[in-house]
Formats: sequence, structure tokens, C-alpha cells
Amino acid sequence: MTDGPAESLLTRRPPPPIPVSVLTGFLGAGKTTLLNALLRDPALSDTLVLINEFGEVGLDHLLVERADGDMILMASGCLCCSIRGDMITTLEDLIRRRDNGRITPFKRVLIETTGLADPAPVLHTIMFHPYLMLRYRLEGVITLVDAVNGAATLDAHEEPVKQAAVADRIVLSKTDLLQGPDGESVLASLKQRLAALNPAARILDGQAGEGRAEALFDTGLYDPASKTPDVERWLNAQAVETAQAAHGHHHHGHHHAHDVNRHDARIRAFCLRSDTALDPRGFDMFLDMLRQFHGPSLLRVKGIVALTEDPQRPVVIHGVQHVFHPPVRLAAWPDDDHSTRIVFILKDLAPEFIEKLWAAFANIARPDTPDRAALSENPLSPAGRSGLLA
Repeated sequence: MTDGPAESLLTRRPPPPIPVSVLTGFLGAGKTTLLNALLRDPALSDTLVLINEFGEVGLDHLLVERADGDMILMASGCLCCSIRGDMITTLEDLIRRRDNGRITPFKRVLIETTGLADPAPVLHTIMFHPYLMLRYRLEGVITLVDAVNGAATLDAHEEPVKQAAVADRIVLSKTDLLQGPDGESVLASLKQRLAALNPAARILDGQAGEGRAEALFDTGLYDPASKTPDVERWLNAQAVETAQAAHGHHHHGHHHAHDVNRHDARIRAFCLRSDTALDPRGFDMFLDMLRQFHGPSLLRVKGIVALTEDPQRPVVIHGVQHVFHPPVRLAAWPDDDHSTRIVFILKDLAPEFIEKLWAAFANIARPDTPDRAALSENPLSPAGRSGLLA
């Protein structure tokens, strides 16, 4: 008896998930210009792009025609809000058509959101939908920022602040319009502001040719060449810790007094580092408390975590607000540093709270703070009332 189709079906593994990148940026930031340039790059010839129509005027129908059918124009409303269900249906249908050979195979998906969008709902869909998270994986967020109007836009609107805060790559557009000493000062100030808002993101000058495909994509956990985890590149914890130290050094300085009304003054980048491994149950409780009671404040969470039941094989976590991708167990530590490192982009939540909560579940003694037992057994605590930690 020879091996037949039934046996091959039983032994066949699902294909690796397709990387998804999200392109966002406020109105007028230049997403369409960047998208046109990217689509001329041969490196993206196998990329399927989902673009969005907002209002009565489409994005660029000539662009759609040039894509030879490998671009889908979603014309029924805001991609990240009212038609989120349509996006799920579209992504499911695309993967079925790909599997059945009814469309040209694509190896990457790029989703462009509207300028008025909070990108979080799109990220939630990719990270949490039971089927989509098996067939797709969130690779990264690319955020466009208008260099000329960027500071005023960040002052006036909350959406572009969130877009920059969750980004893996920030691309500055229109930098060529900033000329002379005054222009250089404006650009330097904007870069400094964005670096403080999200020190983990790499800031690129689109006008200088830095917004190329090789700089914007392959920003996920795994190195595309070696297929091994590159935690240092993905996490970029060192940049966050450097910014954190600088913020702490200047925190009491007088120059912060005028920042209190800025939208980004409510956002803090923070890296939790700990040499104490948590037992899995304590770590689950730590994450559950954060998700349940402070989900809206967790704009982005990425980390590598040491757990007591298998300290030589760390766990990688990735979350956006209350939604976390299922943890990934690595075969080994990727470097000589075996400490837990979790990068948080927080809104209206003090890093000190995260540190105290971690210490409680790690049973690290801190004066006048509850330990893990107190958090889980006190019926008057939020955790006790909810039964979350029972």
C-alpha cells in the first residue's frame, strides 16, 4: 500500500502565517505618496494591499488598476471602525482564494488605515481573531508624520499621538520643506518629541530615501533571513531604557512645566526589567490584572519573560491594549541576558504602578505594598471583587 492523499492530509502542517503590516498616519501625512513609492519597489511585488475609502472620494483608483487585481479597495467605510467585520471577512476570503489558487499567491499584506483612525482595532483583529491569528501575524506598524505640521497636529489631535505611540517605524514626510536654521530647528524638535513619545520606534526621513521597503518591513520577532528570533531588534529595550533614564534625569526640570496639556504628555514609554522569574500562574495574574483593569492604558506591550517552570525557554508576549497574542515559547534565550524585559507604551498609567504590581506577584518585598496573596485574597481589592484571581 502506498502513501496516498489521506496520509498527506493527516501529516500536512499548516503553512506559516503571512506577515501583516499596518500603514497609518494623520490626514495629509502622505500615506498615498509612500504607498505609491512602495508599490514600485520589486521587493513588494508579492504584497497584497488593503486600502480604504473614506467619504465619497476613493484613495487613488489608478493605483488600484496598476496593481493588476492584487489590490482590494474597501469602499464601504472606515476600515478600522465601522466595517471591522468586513475586514475580517475580507482577510478570510483572501486566504481561502489564495489556498485554492484563485488569486496570485501573496506573501505579505499591507493594510492602510484612514487618517482619522485609531489603529488599535485593526491590530486587535489580526492578533485575536481565532482563525486570522493562525493564518496571519502582525509584523509591524508604520506611521507617517508630516514634518511641517507634525507638532501642531500632535498638539491638536489625540489620534496621531496614538498612531505614533504604537508604531514600529515612524516615517517623516515633507522634510524637504523645512529649510534653513528655523526649519532644522523645527525638524530636530519634532524628532525629539517623537523619540520621547515612542523611543522603541525607528524614525526615518522619507524625503531622504529612508522609507524603503527594507527599512519598513520585516520588523517582527523573527529575522526573515535566518528565521530565528531577533528579540533585541524587535524589542529595542535598550532605546527605551535610555530614554527612560533621560526622562528620569530631567523629570524635575523646569522645562516640563509647559507640557502638561499636550496629548503626548499623558503617554510614557517604560521598560520593566527583572531578574526574578515568575511562576506561570503569577504571570497570568499579572497580565490579567493589567488587561482587565487598565487595558485602555496599554497602548503597546512587547516583552520576553522568564518563568520558573522552564527558565531556559523564555516566553515572548505582545499586546495592544486589552488584546494579547497567544504567548510564544522560544527554544532558548536569544542572548546572554536572561532577564525579563517588557516594553510598555502607557497612557495615563504610571510606570511605578507596573513595577509595584510586578513586585507583588514576584514576591519581591517592597515597603507598604501588598504581596501576591494580598492581591488575590483581599475581597475588597479590585481583583478580589472581580474573582479574576480566584
